Amino acid sequence: MKALTWHGKGDIRCDQVADPAIENDRDIIIKVTCCAICGSDLHLMDGYMPTMKSGDVLGHETMGEVVEVGRAHTKFKKGDRVVVPFNISCGECWFCQNGLFSLCDRSNPNAEQAAKVMGQSPAGLFGYSHLVGGYWGGQAEYLRVPFADVGPIKVPDVMDDEQVLFLSDIFPTGYMAAENAGIQEGDTVAIWGCGPVGQFAIQSAWMLGAGRVIAIDKVPERLAMARDYGKAETLDFSNSDIYDALMAMTDGRGPDSCIDCVGTEADATATSDSMLDKAKATVYLGTDRPHVLREAIYCCRKGGTISVPGVYIGLVDHIPFGAAMNKGLTFRMGQTHTQRYLEPLLQKVLSGDIDPTFVITHRAGLEEGPDLYKTFRDKQDGCIKVVMRPHD
Repeated sequence: MKALTWHGKGDIRCDQVADPAIENDRDIIIKVTCCAICGSDLHLMDGYMPTMKSGDVLGHETMGEVVEVGRAHTKFKKGDRVVVPFNISCGECWFCQNGLFSLCDRSNPNAEQAAKVMGQSPAGLFGYSHLVGGYWGGQAEYLRVPFADVGPIKVPDVMDDEQVLFLSDIFPTGYMAAENAGIQEGDTVAIWGCGPVGQFAIQSAWMLGAGRVIAIDKVPERLAMARDYGKAETLDFSNSDIYDALMAMTDGRGPDSCIDCVGTEADATATSDSMLDKAKATVYLGTDRPHVLREAIYCCRKGGTISVPGVYIGLVDHIPFGAAMNKGLTFRMGQTHTQRYLEPLLQKVLSGDIDPTFVITHRAGLEEGPDLYKTFRDKQDGCIKVVMRPHD
């Protein structure tokens, strides 16, 4: 089959690789009808995520048609259209039973390796390094889905692929980020990063009762989307001091909640601290560029909440933890418990509360994927979200 594969920093290719096969009786194989490039895929492209191997198949935003089922699988049948969560969960361990699906105890075959780095292992993830399982991803013509009786959901016939594709990751991720922000009716919410997750965090903040949403970025197309579709107030960090601006906009109190949708690769030109982070990463003295996290801590009102859906990889330097402690801030973060949100958010799409396709700017086949990775990373051609159809 054709698939997008990783071959080193900055080297993404469209290769011919082996077709997937059933490995466990609970597996299914899907013919991928629609997949997407995610912002967190860029951390792989840029070499920030360890334990990648040459030839690994990328991608974790995927849906498609069931073409094969394991002998013990009874949830789906051949021909069903399904959307697949980016994290893999067994449904039986203590964490899954308590709705903490991204912390599944059984789905990462390399859990011991992950525990050495993190203390305990999170769930396995599609297409996201051998530290979290080495599973091949869904930017491919076909995908093996383990524990398929737990994660995927069937797509109603009345919905097209693009309406439901983002249930695989970015819509639940933006929603859980807003939920983690503890938004109360009328709250002011500041959101750093107006990429796809940030756009869905904006939508979700309104759904949860925010009275005011302030979105922060510097890319004109992203700010325009946040403003025009998201109805958010916007700040361009390239020409505004964000702390001063947020204090002025909130009468000196600060936002009630701050959401970091940027994560490890904050813009290296934003401020002196982000330039230093970039320099450290270049000479392997650091792994992350946590400028946004620092700024959110300073900006958030006393007693407020910071939500972190943005991916961080390793150790972060110079976090003002004294400020966080003395301001009494609450932090909530983590990979999304996607399975928890699939049905409720599907209903929001079905009812017309939201049309997730608003973020799509580019559509292509797999062969164009390597070039579009670069276009997306470099924020060229107004690229906000790339959707690919492997069989077109």
